[in-house]
Amino acid sequence: MRIKITADSTCDLTAELVEQNQITITPLTVNCGAESFRDGVDITPDGLYEKIRATGTLASTAAVNVQEYMDAFSAALRDHDAVVHFTISSDMSACYQNACIAARELGNVYVVDSRNLSTGIGHLVLDGCQLAGSGMGPEDIQKELERRREKLDVSFVVDTLEYLRRGGRCSALAAMGANLLHLHPCIFVKDGAMGVGRKYRGRLIECVRAYVRDRLSEPDSVDPRRVFITDSGVSEDIRAAAEEEVRRAVAFQQIIHTRAGCTVSSHCGPGTLGILFYRK
Repeated sequence: MRIKITADSTCDLTAELVEQNQITITPLTVNCGAESFRDGVDITPDGLYEKIRATGTLASTAAVNVQEYMDAFSAALRDHDAVVHFTISSDMSACYQNACIAARELGNVYVVDSRNLSTGIGHLVLDGCQLAGSGMGPEDIQKELERRREKLDVSFVVDTLEYLRRGGRCSALAAMGANLLHLHPCIFVKDGAMGVGRKYRGRLIECVRAYVRDRLSEPDSVDPRRVFITDSGVSEDIRAAAEEEVRRAVAFQQIIHTRAGCTVSSHCGPGTLGILFYRK
């Protein structure tokens, strides 16, 4: 059975991984002022930051609409027997709802609500490619990955809460306190939604090191197959520091660096870095 794996642009996989696994990406829309762009197609995160600085207005995002899903799924079904599609958490966007409407119209489309974001979704997408390659059927892939999503450990440490505050993702009081005290909060995903965890104080590079040590402080509970180190735009020394701490804590089989796309970057802002992995 020929199964096509597709995913929203929020999965934040590299172009190389997308090409190697022949994944079709459905881009969300990023709105900046009066202009609209397709995430990863018409605009890059650095280009988005330039527009935000120029206009003084933060970007907003819009879900992939039903017709866009219909077009993508129809194209995939011309050469495949079924589609398995991965969306950002249904608590964060209407993507899942819209994809399900398109799936019911077409048939043979199985939608997985990742209950996650960024390369938390990316883990599920790559696993979906592996399972499809092994011969597993689309409904079984959907069920298996809905089980695996519960084992994901997804978090980020952010340079500032200002982007999240202005996007309605955290309170003004929390953002003000973090900024005044020079805190770098950990944002984690639980039950499909974002929450604020430990707050780190000091230089960002040292906060990143402490954050990685905290997340991997129980190495026996960590699935060592794969870890993503995903950032929204940080210096190379911060990326290197994060990888150094990761390697010191757990002998992962794969360490993959990715850059967050425009959707995630527009909500978190530059200076955000996370490690994303499975628990056993």
